[in-house]
Amino acid sequence: MLINDLLARTRAHEALINAALQRVVARGWFVLGPEVAQFEQAFSAYLGLSHCVTVANGTDAIELGLRAIGMKKGSKIATVANAGMYSTTAILAIGAEPCFMDVAPDTHNVALEEVERVIALGIDAVIVTHLYGRAVADIEEVARLCNAAGVRLFEDCAQAHGARINGRKVGSFGAASSFSFYPTKNLGALGDGGAIATASDEVAAVARSLRQYGWAQKYQVSRAHARNSRLDEMQAAVLSEFLPLLDATNARRRHIAQRYSDAIKHPRVSLPSWTGEDYVAHLFVVRCPERDALRAHLRGLDIAAEIHYPLPDHRQPVFGATYSEVSLPDTEQLATDILTLPCYPEMTDEQVDLVIDGINAWVA
Repeated sequence: MLINDLLARTRAHEALINAALQRVVARGWFVLGPEVAQFEQAFSAYLGLSHCVTVANGTDAIELGLRAIGMKKGSKIATVANAGMYSTTAILAIGAEPCFMDVAPDTHNVALEEVERVIALGIDAVIVTHLYGRAVADIEEVARLCNAAGVRLFEDCAQAHGARINGRKVGSFGAASSFSFYPTKNLGALGDGGAIATASDEVAAVARSLRQYGWAQKYQVSRAHARNSRLDEMQAAVLSEFLPLLDATNARRRHIAQRYSDAIKHPRVSLPSWTGEDYVAHLFVVRCPERDALRAHLRGLDIAAEIHYPLPDHRQPVFGATYSEVSLPDTEQLATDILTLPCYPEMTDEQVDLVIDGINAWVA
């Protein structure tokens, strides 16, 4: 059993995918055309925002989104260190300085007191990551704190398409937000893709310029630090077909997560806590002190299990000893305990049962 069966997904939606691709081929317009415009309009409306600026991938969405809200070389940007280095990579690409925040062990998301701590240090922006598909529960208070301090709030929503807090979708609380449409995401394309979402006309205009060479108009470059980062028409067309299905597929993910939550009964396996629409179950991540032994047991049953993510950002080799004095105890402990179970909409009930039975049968 795969951690995410993309072939099952494409087979289930083969007719929609083929229609979308043929629509683009028949039109003969492949970059920044009507399909991109249509998807940007639909996705911004879905989020309850006025602008969506699509780009080539989710990491570009973070970097260009941060630039669009005014971050530059020398800026101090706070981020968590348990989210796969993606936000940190974008911060480094800008020439900014990362300031790492610890997370709450029960949610894996940033702890509110950590946001308060870094604001007191005088940072310029806070990146909030809605990790594993779970919205940051305190996002409204985080936004209030940032606004009061004049700190820019940026949301990384790469794993949380459609998650809601008090009826409001993630991505709509900050100055801007980023999304990834990598194929495994809750809203995934057939290749790379990303988007910057914002309610600000100014931020959107800067982002649109940055994604295409810094043009003010064709061949007239007026903005530095830009690039060629555009979502192509075929990916946009596929995403337009998948977007109306998103809430239903998120509900299926939550159904699988609920099955796990109700039926996994092992004294050495701790399950994630969640309440409802704040969680879209991008990943179902458990904790186990003997994580590697459990993973080997599941592999012996032909059940894939992965680690998202095994090495915190501040311990990555690229930094050498730069952050050797930084201590993020909860982040560091989680990295040794976490294990991701299969959880995707095309999973059958029988496959879910196999995972449940496999864990419950494990002799620790």
